Amino acid sequence: MFYRPEDGHGLPHNPFNAIITPRPIGWISTRDAEGVNNLAPYSFFNGVAYTPPQVMFATTGTKHDQDGGKDSIANIETTGVFCVNVVAHAHRDAMNASSEGLGKHIDEFDHAGLNPIECETINCARVSGAPAALECRLTQIVTLPGEANRVVFGEVTGVHLHDDHIRDGKFDVTSFNPLARLGYRDYSVVTELFSLNRPDD
Repeated sequence: MFYRPEDGHGLPHNPFNAIITPRPIGWISTRDAEGVNNLAPYSFFNGVAYTPPQVMFATTGTKHDQDGGKDSIANIETTGVFCVNVVAHAHRDAMNASSEGLGKHIDEFDHAGLNPIECETINCARVSGAPAALECRLTQIVTLPGEANRVVFGEVTGVHLHDDHIRDGKFDVTSFNPLARLGYRDYSVVTELFSLNRPDD
């Protein structure tokens, strides 16, 4: 089949997210000006540069108690910092709980039963027990076409790796099974790996 997005796809559910899979989940923690922690998962997330290390995540849609977007972006615009927490399979229920559209003064760490721990290079909390966390300083926010579609870019200023997941000098994702977002309400986990050498290696 072929469809033009402006004409609609004619299917019971939008296939767009199911096409772009699997997607890593950036579990973004922020803090507002009053010191209230926020935590929310974003599956439009990825790394974008090695040197210096940089990441991005995209936020879409609005929230009734925030002007022009979600709590995460409002907090980042105020403080200039955020942290990306990696989601292990063991944290799937807590991650899902943190996706609920709560009031901006509600702490999702508390709501999801998670322990916040302070970052080292930025004034922000991270998820205690997460396999890895990337402390980031905002570099730019890009506004995209559509209602409240924005992309946040940040430079990584600190990296946390849980010692249990460093094996033979590598960060072993099979030791915690990172969660990946698929289409619809579907998720997957990474449980096995294979390697390919580049032709010019």
